[in-house]
Amino acid sequence: MTGERPLTAFLDANALYPAELRNLLMRLALAEAYRPLWSDRVQKEWTEALARDRPDLSREKIERVRALMEQHIPAATVEDYEALVGQLALPDDGDRHVLAAAIKGGAEILVTANLKHFPAPALAPYGIEALHPDEFVLRLVERVPARVLAAARDHRQSLMNPPKSVEEYLAALQKLGLAGTVAALRPFAALLE
Repeated sequence: MTGERPLTAFLDANALYPAELRNLLMRLALAEAYRPLWSDRVQKEWTEALARDRPDLSREKIERVRALMEQHIPAATVEDYEALVGQLALPDDGDRHVLAAAIKGGAEILVTANLKHFPAPALAPYGIEALHPDEFVLRLVERVPARVLAAARDHRQSLMNPPKSVEEYLAALQKLGLAGTVAALRPFAALLE
């Protein structure tokens, strides 16, 4: 690490589902590339969306993933933020709980695919910046490239059903909307083996 403390990022539900993105973000957190935050409500949102979209997955399996996340990163869950919700203004009132938990947790970044729901003027008073997952991973590449490469290598190597070559892995990230991340990782493809 460059001597800087890790960024603290609150993960919106859409950053935790789909699975491939969640897995990459968890690997990055375990590599100490950043410090993740979420709330029980966000966890409930992505697990319910997954259960709805994938009826082939048992509720027990989905809850096991959530439990593993909380086991491996026990300090990530933000609590007692509800009093802030009513004080916040966002384009969609349903997103205020996300910002409230990010504020309470001391997040610098809110990782979300719904950037329109979190305009910069609404977040600036709290010192929070909303970033798309691709922009967020790129920020980590700039700050801690070795940790990002190690996490991406571990993520690729963990994929067993089916296993993915480096090119297949990069194509999967591209499909997730991580085009900038793929461009940043491609020159280091040999390190992802």
